[in-house]
Amino acid sequence: MFEAKTKESASDVGSEENRLSLRDFLKVGGMATAAAAGVLGATKVSAAKKTKMKKHLVMVIDLGRCFGCHACSVACKAQFDVPLGVWRSWVIVTEKGKYPHVQRRFLPVLCNHCSNTPCLKGCPASAIERDENGIIHQLEEHCIGCGYCVQACPYKMRFKHVEKKVANKCSFCAERLEQGLEPACVNTCNAKARIFGDLNDPNSEVSKLVAKKPVKVLLPEQNTQPNVYYIGLDESMYQKLAASKEGGHE
Repeated sequence: MFEAKTKESASDVGSEENRLSLRDFLKVGGMATAAAAGVLGATKVSAAKKTKMKKHLVMVIDLGRCFGCHACSVACKAQFDVPLGVWRSWVIVTEKGKYPHVQRRFLPVLCNHCSNTPCLKGCPASAIERDENGIIHQLEEHCIGCGYCVQACPYKMRFKHVEKKVANKCSFCAERLEQGLEPACVNTCNAKARIFGDLNDPNSEVSKLVAKKPVKVLLPEQNTQPNVYYIGLDESMYQKLAASKEGGHE
């Protein structure tokens, strides 16, 4: 279904047996957390950007469908055996309005796999690379644990692995893509709020959504050209996040 090249260490992933058995179970589970920062803005995908790579793998998240079950966060944590206290993907929960007219809203966040990549530019050890499909990989074997990439990420989507002592983040589940599977968070989303695919393919669902729907990205003023797009975002969802903790911490 999808192809992705990576040098990422195989030790960052559990066994195939565990991954596949957890998928269905996680569809009924949930886990809460909140941490991230940024502001939102409308974005357009230029034709030039869509032709740079063999594939242009992106994720579209439809917030009108997300109901905050947190199964995506749990699936990601189980897939990669992420230590307690940190996350590769999580859901921010915000509330709007005053009692009794209060609305709870949910915002899934993850590495944006930016085309103009601050973490890659900031790494002194050449431990970060972009593959031919646009996925940003963390190369554990080269990482020296300096944390510069964690500081360089304006989205605070990176963290230092407390056991491995190296940087860690979402990889769009590149190992699963090589097996023809979807990312764990996409596969386990009960509401089908996460859509993953090739933006270079005009017939893909993500291409059709980006072409027809008003999509937004995080921190457009940073010019990072993120590859995670949102449908139904609202700037007020980020108001309380300016002082959030760094790098995927609870």
